Amino acid sequence: MSTALPEESLVTTTFEEIKSLEQQYLLQNYARYPLALHRGKGCYVYDLDGNRYLDLISGIGVNSLGYAHPRITKVIRQQAGLLLHTSNLYYHEFQGKLAERIAKASGLARCFFCNSGTEAMEGALKMIKAHGNAISPSKHEIISLDNSFHGRSLGALSITGQPKYRKDFEPLLPGVKFVPFRDVRALEAAFNENTAGIAMEIIQGEGGIYPLSEPFVRKARELADRYNALIVFDEIQCGVGRPGTYFGYQLLEPVVLPDIMIAAKPMACGIPLGVIAVNEKAAASIKAGMHGSTYGGGPLACRVALEFFDILDELLPAIQDVGGYFRMRLTDLARRHSLIKEVRGQGLMIGVELEFSGKQLVLDGMKEGLLFNCTHDTVLRFLPPYILSEQDVDRAIAVLDKLFATAQAPAG
Repeated sequence: MSTALPEESLVTTTFEEIKSLEQQYLLQNYARYPLALHRGKGCYVYDLDGNRYLDLISGIGVNSLGYAHPRITKVIRQQAGLLLHTSNLYYHEFQGKLAERIAKASGLARCFFCNSGTEAMEGALKMIKAHGNAISPSKHEIISLDNSFHGRSLGALSITGQPKYRKDFEPLLPGVKFVPFRDVRALEAAFNENTAGIAMEIIQGEGGIYPLSEPFVRKARELADRYNALIVFDEIQCGVGRPGTYFGYQLLEPVVLPDIMIAAKPMACGIPLGVIAVNEKAAASIKAGMHGSTYGGGPLACRVALEFFDILDELLPAIQDVGGYFRMRLTDLARRHSLIKEVRGQGLMIGVELEFSGKQLVLDGMKEGLLFNCTHDTVLRFLPPYILSEQDVDRAIAVLDKLFATAQAPAG
């Protein structure tokens, strides 16, 4: 017997009406999939016709607790009736509490709140620049990695190591050097007295779910100290619980601490919120009036994030366990299907590299009720909600097994 949906959840439009309006009035910068989502519950979303999909991409890693989580829903309803926005002209009761929570979880000292990962990277770049300028006008160079992705603003694009994202907007920020992935010698050669900072993802997300090697990360920390440069760990996709630890750099033993850590995606469960967490050295680069955000760190987003961290504390062991189970099942598929080259990842951040483009497999998966995406053309990317169960994994594996068994390399 089906349960009746509340009146506000009833569908009042069609897919063709939605598509027509977007084609007429929206900037055509998104290559959308042919699917309109209407509601969600747990790890599942439903389209306009009520068809159910197991969501293994979760808004590109944003919907960390799935959909309609009872504790998050309760907090949003309560806070919506109290205070949504104050601006940073005034105090409210949640921003300091959240900053303390993140500082203690990250091992850093202070936080700045914004609305997105890209904005967090922009703030980190300003810190690098201000830090360098305070030492010498020539200390302005920034090091980044090939294959990296740090956002779509001009500053973030300037340090994104994939030419396809940069080429239409050049010239970008000068003084950026790109180092080959995991190449310690090239890293050493890139550093000099003019280096103001270096940015890296502990696990590259958009670039294909590639983890950095531990020797590379440790050498970067050593060189940043030697040349008085700030090191930034971009944890937007690989952090805030997704690897089974609070942040990706905590996978290393002993932990390598950054000067600046930026995060965003899963932190407020779909409400825009980004953070820059810093040590005192990096914090000293920004004085009153040098940076700000109108919406950043508002009461709704901060209160939801506090609830998220309470829930995350309980989920971290399960993220490791279910993530390990998922990778094990995918590795079993790789033994049976030669089109799979490699399975990579940590926790619930998983990539499956194929012998050819995976874009058609994404569309085929949608027809079978399974949502994931393809990054770097050949890597199927899985960023499921943290509440994913082994039963959900088994359902996904059954679909993927069917897709891989019938997949064919594109002609030509």
